[in-house]
Order: sequence, then C-alpha cells, then structure tokens
Amino acid sequence: QVQPVESGGGLVQAGGSLRLSCAASGRTFSSYSMGWFRQAPGNEREFVAAINWSGGTTYQADSVKGRFTISMDNAKTTVSLQMNSLKPEDTAVYYCAARRSAAYSRYTGDYDYWGQGTQVTVSS
Repeated sequence: QVQPVESGGGLVQAGGSLRLSCAASGRTFSSYSMGWFRQAPGNEREFVAAINWSGGTTYQADSVKGRFTISMDNAKTTVSLQMNSLKPEDTAVYYCAARRSAAYSRYTGDYDYWGQGTQVTVSS
C-alpha cells in the first residue's frame, strides 16, 4: 500500500500562490490515480483536483479551474497542486488521496489512502 504525505501549506495573502506537494511513502504512485480534496471548518470534505495514474488526464473543480493545477512527476513519486490567485474562501485543510484505479474520481469514497492534511490559510 501507499501512504500519501502532504507538505507545503501555510499562510498567504489573497492573490498569492502556494504549491502543495504529496509524496509517496513506501512506494510510488504508479498504480494509483490521485486526488486533492479540502475541508474547511464546519464543511464537508470537497473535491479540488485529480489526475489519472498515467498523469495524462487532469480534472479540476469549477471553483478552482483556471487557478489551480495538479501534476505528477515522471517518477510517480510526487503529486503537486499549484495554487494561484488564492482567495480567502480557499482556506481549508488540504488532503491528498490515492485511488487504486486507472481512472480519477471526484468522490471521497472512491479513494483508498489518505494523507494527514496540510493547512492552507488565505488572509484578506
């Protein structure tokens, strides 16, 4: 099995950028499609972006389309989320998740392994 480990969160002003990373602990992500989700206090965990296991196809939620980009390195050891033009409403704990499937998904129940999360706070 694979254990995702997130890093890169922090505090940023509105309009700024952050880059989150998700590293594979124990093995690579070569047999997994990957997703980023986020959860703000009092809210359910929501889909942000996903990438299939070849790294060739990506999908973003409408709320982040054009601002966030998901990518995977060629070695399939790290999945990144580049976040630009951040807004206060992007404030949340961001989670990386792995799905043992060639196809990505926007549903939390479809993912098999989850990281512990990293806090992103956007100040106005």
